[in-house]
Amino acid sequence: MKTDETEPFLQVSHDLLRTESYNYDLPEGHIAQVPAEPRDSSRLLVLKRDEARIEHRFFRNIVDYLLPGDLLVLNDARVIPARLYGTKTGGTARSEIFLLRALDPLWKRWEALVRPGRRLQPGVSVMLDGGACVTVGERLPDGLRVVTFPETIDIHDFIDRAGQVPLPPYIHNSTINPGRYQTVYAKNEGAVAAPTAGLHFTEPLLDKICSMGIEVTRLTLHVGIGTFRPVKEADLRQHPMHEEFYEIPKVAAERVNTARQDGRRVIAVGTTVVRALEASSQTGTCRAGIDQTKLFIYPGYRFKAIDALITNFHLPKSSLLMLVSAFAGHEATMGAYRAAVREKYRFFSFGDAMFII
Repeated sequence: MKTDETEPFLQVSHDLLRTESYNYDLPEGHIAQVPAEPRDSSRLLVLKRDEARIEHRFFRNIVDYLLPGDLLVLNDARVIPARLYGTKTGGTARSEIFLLRALDPLWKRWEALVRPGRRLQPGVSVMLDGGACVTVGERLPDGLRVVTFPETIDIHDFIDRAGQVPLPPYIHNSTINPGRYQTVYAKNEGAVAAPTAGLHFTEPLLDKICSMGIEVTRLTLHVGIGTFRPVKEADLRQHPMHEEFYEIPKVAAERVNTARQDGRRVIAVGTTVVRALEASSQTGTCRAGIDQTKLFIYPGYRFKAIDALITNFHLPKSSLLMLVSAFAGHEATMGAYRAAVREKYRFFSFGDAMFII
């Protein structure tokens, strides 16, 4: 099934469609290189949209802003060790294969980034560390390639043994425990980047939230490498949005629809949850099922599924910052980012969080 994602946006000023409007100055020292310990000790900027007011708290204080009856929606995607290394057959030069998206249910064919791309022509084989020989195939748009594994190999076992968890390119600390780049509720393998808004939750914090009469449900969206790619076109509407796989279980769809009908808040934990819920709710009702989405949310978008958002601080001129601006308002969002820089918040994947209500 393919989701209908063609509903027009509201008209907005031309400035809000300019990519440069989503730029901001960020000192390099504000980019978090290590996660907070414990997870819920990260800082929390609370942005109250209707009051245009900001509060500075810690993530564990999020319980002070949750209400009985709220529905908290989590993304349970699990990051796979998608970065593999090896040697071109018949050569000595080292090669890197970064798996991005499985092209079949058995994970035998993958969309991948390969390096060095010029030396790995279609038909070339690479013997990977760990013992699997893969074939580099056809070229795809954006410089990607198709990589094929042997039919006889157990892909899940091989990747677990030989692969490395791919940390974002702006994290230069190679000593981080890979487990810290997973949420405590990560389950469904397939993502190549973590749904980072969920990294702040601990199991005791989730237990406390549930004990307050707050409902929790889960969906899966496998975060792709496109989440790190900046918008390069001057007019953001020309940006070729990346496609991502998502699955919304029947129980999750029912809980979202019931909360909406009852007038209870649906709180998305992360932009990935927003993207999945909004893509599946284009008809006004959240639909269960498996699909792919290229939905690009930017100012003017009519939200149909969510009432509040927990998110990290995103890269300048990124599609994720545009999504946040669509939800919170451009002026309020950029004002909050300027405040976060002044207050020395930590940015990006291992950084601090925002709660927009």
